Amino acid sequence: MKIFALSVLLAPPEGSTTSLSSASDLSSFSFFQRGSIEEFMTFFAKTVSERTTQGQRQSVQENNYIAHVYNRGGAEQLCAVIICDQEYPVRPAFSLLTKLLDDFTAKVPQSSFSSPSSISFPEIQTYLQKYQDPTQADTIMRVQQELDETKIVLIERAVRAKQDVL
Repeated sequence: MKIFALSVLLAPPEGSTTSLSSASDLSSFSFFQRGSIEEFMTFFAKTVSERTTQGQRQSVQENNYIAHVYNRGGAEQLCAVIICDQEYPVRPAFSLLTKLLDDFTAKVPQSSFSSPSSISFPEIQTYLQKYQDPTQADTIMRVQQELDETKIVLIERAVRAKQDVL
């Protein structure tokens, strides 16, 4: 499970989208591929955000990559895109997009959307690193993982107790 790119875009209902903030982790690609892969990720994020209507969420697959898109719309006209591999679960991806947009709208004034180069939002890199583990984004998934680990421990103890009795 891997997140390759995370983007926040200004997505007006008509016209093209503008990238406001983005982060990528292309360390799994060779040095010589990274430039073209980053261009692909930027193009992919922009294209799927333009084709997602306001207030909608969707997932789009392209080869081995999946882009999960949340176009919040509204007054801010913001859209968030996560590009990951096919193994990354859907629910944590959309949870991450919602958290990302909430944090972005809280920390970046809407007046700065007109000049994207002046926007500083380093938290997007933190989100990219932290949520490589999908259990960080989804509490239900985290609880399920803890239950599975507890179940394994209980089964091991029951087997040992049975062996001790015999």
